Amino acid sequence: MRFAVAKQQGLDETKVAQIDDGHAQSDLPDRLKLALAFADAFFAAGGPPPVALQEALVAEFGDEALVEMAIGLALFHGVAKLLITLGCEPEQMDITELRTPGS
Repeated sequence: MRFAVAKQQGLDETKVAQIDDGHAQSDLPDRLKLALAFADAFFAAGGPPPVALQEALVAEFGDEALVEMAIGLALFHGVAKLLITLGCEPEQMDITELRTPGS
């Protein structure tokens, strides 16, 4: 799934292909790497992110955007677990472009 605004702002399939366990060494923009580091820390569920990461996230995104990101991650994680539990997880998904919420 891709939000239209993300594609308008330059998210293409070449960048998406770099979003994996090696993203810290990828050619992705630093802002995106920071967001991915937040997602990694969130899904690791080892407690709050390290203080240095928290400070970098607040400086780059601000509190409101971080809350929005955390809610998005929590929703994704919950729905993914539900699909897996129900045996409904598709083996492959087509790429779908959606209107960005609120636009």
